[in-house]
Amino acid sequence: MSERILVVGANHAGTACINQIFSLNPNADVTVLDKNTNISFLGCGMALWIGNQITTGDGLFYSSKEMLEEKGAKIHLEAEVTEIDYSKKVTKYLDKNGQEHEVPYDKLVLATGSRPVWPAIPGLELENIQKAKIYQDAQKAVSQIQDDPSIQKVTVVGAGYIGAELAEAYALRGKEVTLIDALDRILGTHYDKDFSDVMADRLRENGIKIQLGEKVEKFEGQTKVEAVVTDKGRYETDLVMFCIGFRPNNELAGDHLKLFKNGAIEVDLRQETSEKDVYAIGDCATVFDNSIDQKNYIALATNAVRSGLVAAFNVCGLEVESVGVQGSSALNLYGLKMVSTGKTVDTAAKHGIEALETSFSDLQKPAFMNEVGPNPEVKIRVVYRKDNHQIIGAQLMSEFDMSAVIHMFSLAIQEKVTLERLALLDIFFMPHFNQPYNYITMANFLGLMDNL
Repeated sequence: MSERILVVGANHAGTACINQIFSLNPNADVTVLDKNTNISFLGCGMALWIGNQITTGDGLFYSSKEMLEEKGAKIHLEAEVTEIDYSKKVTKYLDKNGQEHEVPYDKLVLATGSRPVWPAIPGLELENIQKAKIYQDAQKAVSQIQDDPSIQKVTVVGAGYIGAELAEAYALRGKEVTLIDALDRILGTHYDKDFSDVMADRLRENGIKIQLGEKVEKFEGQTKVEAVVTDKGRYETDLVMFCIGFRPNNELAGDHLKLFKNGAIEVDLRQETSEKDVYAIGDCATVFDNSIDQKNYIALATNAVRSGLVAAFNVCGLEVESVGVQGSSALNLYGLKMVSTGKTVDTAAKHGIEALETSFSDLQKPAFMNEVGPNPEVKIRVVYRKDNHQIIGAQLMSEFDMSAVIHMFSLAIQEKVTLERLALLDIFFMPHFNQPYNYITMANFLGLMDNL
């Protein structure tokens, strides 16, 4: 008799885990509970849909209830888990009609994800103040833009990846957009200020008003939001997208599972929690961050998928460990591309690591190649530990697609490569592609010279 596997949550991590379980064992006994009406929504495509860069949200799903049932999974949507008895290995849930059910399990996978941070700010309950997380959020936002001509002024609160992308999306729809953040920069978690300032200028050039270093104190309005009030100003608005961050959904852990400092469920490299046979994956769980050599919380879809794959192997009895993550990510707004991995000097310092940086800018190809097409500048920054020169971060920016470079730096962080090793790395030269003195090696070489 097959072990009974219960998966709670079926978005990125859960879907990846379920598919991998059936790849390893086509006869697996898998039950899935999810409180939403759909699964596997690519939230990163929300801004594309709102900005009319894609015409429908249908393509933002990469799996479905029917696809998973075809493999043999028993899928229960609109199912809200109310209790998990870890000692008896029984889960209780309410279906959409309010009826209670029980599901026994031998192995449990928690893939409950995260929820938007929603603080107690006066007026946050007003209409037209929205979250940016699930399919229904995106669907509502698109419908508003299409059906309500009174929405002309849009305020985005939170200037991380999601906020910056949404600001562009609404501006592409012809709206008057204001982007507000309490930090002194946009994209403050992933990039140094001189990088993020370039992107901020690009947004301003396209009509987006940016208010930095301002904390939202309240929202004004009768039934619908009419203004956002910060500690430094008041901004009239017809719609607010509130996206200042996410918190792990840890309610089902109760007092039974060990939690990380931010509330995420702590897991080992096998994705197993402090309770045997209970695994946690995706945004509800910790990751091992190679850039600081310790557990961390990095909510990214790529991390979620990998954690789901690792958990699936171990649920099926195959010993597989995660190799850790670096937090690699990217952004493309108005043609300006930014990619990053690992830590900045500032974020390294928050983890007690003294880091240095080395930077270099150059044309992607030799200057004489201008005649055969665009030849944009690339700016690169490499962050490394002061004590042993181990690379712990990198950032690149250009109108050229240099995204593949960040994969190399991600591997460098994972494998603890030093500045010295990359400074003389064998990188090919061909005028159609790059410079004889490649910006990748030059940045590392200059850092090496600074430390002689």
